[in-house]
Amino acid sequence: MEQEHKRDRLELVENMLKKNPKDVFLNYAAALEYLKRERIEKAQELFSRVIEIDKNYVPAYYQLGKIYEQHDQVSKAIVTYQKGRTIASKQDDQKTLGELTEALMILDEDFDGSL
Repeated sequence: MEQEHKRDRLELVENMLKKNPKDVFLNYAAALEYLKRERIEKAQELFSRVIEIDKNYVPAYYQLGKIYEQHDQVSKAIVTYQKGRTIASKQDDQKTLGELTEALMILDEDFDGSL
């Protein structure tokens, strides 16, 4: 039942995306659904699309950075986290800024916390 529900949710989001391919939230929701199914390449593609559509959608930077990090693309993860931090700081989004800062501190031993 749970698997069927997940499939239905992804199918619903995908159908809505066909009508609104540039909808940031729908792309982000689809990316999360693919991530749950361990379809990493598709999730990565969609998180990247979210950033292309709206460079200020900071949660996508964290998710995309995590994908890079988990696939040993540390330099890409660092750049992605840094871009996200800059935007989160401008938006005064302290929660996301903190998450991105923590991710950078773990990955980059030279990171000093400054923007």
